[in-house]
Amino acid sequence: MPRVRWKGWERVIMSLQGFLLVASPRLADSGFSRAVILLLRHDENGAMGVLLNRPTTETISGLWQKIGGPDCQNHGHVNFGGPVSGPLFALHDRSNLAEFEVPPGIFLAAEKGHLDRLVRQKHRPVRLFVGHAGWEKGKLEEEIASGAWHLLPAKREHIFNEQDDLWGAMLRKIGHSFVTDVLKVKHIPTHPTLN
Repeated sequence: MPRVRWKGWERVIMSLQGFLLVASPRLADSGFSRAVILLLRHDENGAMGVLLNRPTTETISGLWQKIGGPDCQNHGHVNFGGPVSGPLFALHDRSNLAEFEVPPGIFLAAEKGHLDRLVRQKHRPVRLFVGHAGWEKGKLEEEIASGAWHLLPAKREHIFNEQDDLWGAMLRKIGHSFVTDVLKVKHIPTHPTLN
């Protein structure tokens, strides 16, 4: 769970970096409908993250050719990271090609030399993002408190396994956690009729 500290009677969340924001169904009419966002940064100045479930039709090799990079045969899709423009960057698992670590074992790269090597590698996971989501100081905390987002610790399989319905899978996980952790139900049958 997030690191917290107590200040008087108020609980202060220190950092949600490396957590997933899973959109509540109440965000159905927004640009974040059915969104799953990995928080890359969260501190006293605000937050920044990327949408994990918004692939574009553009391939990495096609984009690399457009920006004049060396040839690459990576046919994975470029991801729409969010509505805020910014540099192209990648999430991957190689510490020697990274600017910083997000959750343990997952790294971010934005430097061109690192990106060149990452998009041409074979048999290692890499996800390329254009744009990101951002929140001003205190805004994300307000949205979480209002019930707009659910929180889950990010795991490698959430980031590199491009599921067809990542949002649905995360909501089921949240529901399962609630039933087992909060309600203390020990066994949940896979099919409701087996109750």
